[in-house]
Parts: sequence; structure tokens; C-alpha cells
Amino acid sequence: MMIQNPSDTRIKEILATKKRIAVVGLSDNPERTSYMVSEAMQKNGYTIIPVNPKVGEVLGARAYPSLTAIDVPVDMVNVFRRSEFLPEIAKETVEAGIDTFWAQLGVANEEAYRYLQENGVEVIMDRCIKVEHAKFK
Repeated sequence: MMIQNPSDTRIKEILATKKRIAVVGLSDNPERTSYMVSEAMQKNGYTIIPVNPKVGEVLGARAYPSLTAIDVPVDMVNVFRRSEFLPEIAKETVEAGIDTFWAQLGVANEEAYRYLQENGVEVIMDRCIKVEHAKFK
């Protein structure tokens, strides 16, 4: 099975409506890509919810140890972890009841993709959310 991302039109709709993003693997180091991308999305009106068990706060927001620990509504998961971690994160996404899953540029996993599709989660993989957002500004 090949991973097939939604159309550009659908990605634009997702970015226009999914404003509260749980960022898995968000670092508190401003030099890291996860920080820079999340900061840019935050500056563009998105609410960032850090998911990283090793930090307490990132970008002024409380960090959570896992997706299932988040106690506020989440519109989308954005993943900054290596591809081999995606199946575990996919299962947690389904458990948390989050219906949109985005894996950053260079991150993709067919097992996770299949699992998410089978569980009704919309999936985008191997795309940078910041780059996609800039296309539609």
C-alpha cells in the first residue's frame, strides 16, 4: 500500500479548520525544527499543545507527556518523531479520539497509515505543515 495524502484543496481545508495542534516531539530548544515550525504556526493563530514527557513547557504552553494525557480538545496531531515511532503514536491518536494526523517532512510509515485509515483518521505524511500553510496564505 502506498501512502496517499489528501489533495491540496483538502489540506487547505484542514489548515483552515484544525486550529488546535498537539505537537508530538516538540522540543524546547529554539534551534530545533519542531520548535521553529510550531512557533511559526503559533504566530499564525494556531494553538500549540506540546507533547513531550521531558519538558514542562514550550512556547508558553504546558507540555503533556502523551496524547492521551491532554485534557483539552485537540483538532490535529503533528508529529516530529522518527518514522519508526509512528505506529505507536497512531494508536495513541486513535485512543485520544483525534481525527487528523500529520507527520512532518521525511516522516512516514505504512503500518501507521493503514491503522489510522482503518480507524477513520485523516492522514498526511511526509509534508511540512509550515510549508503547506505558507502555500495557502
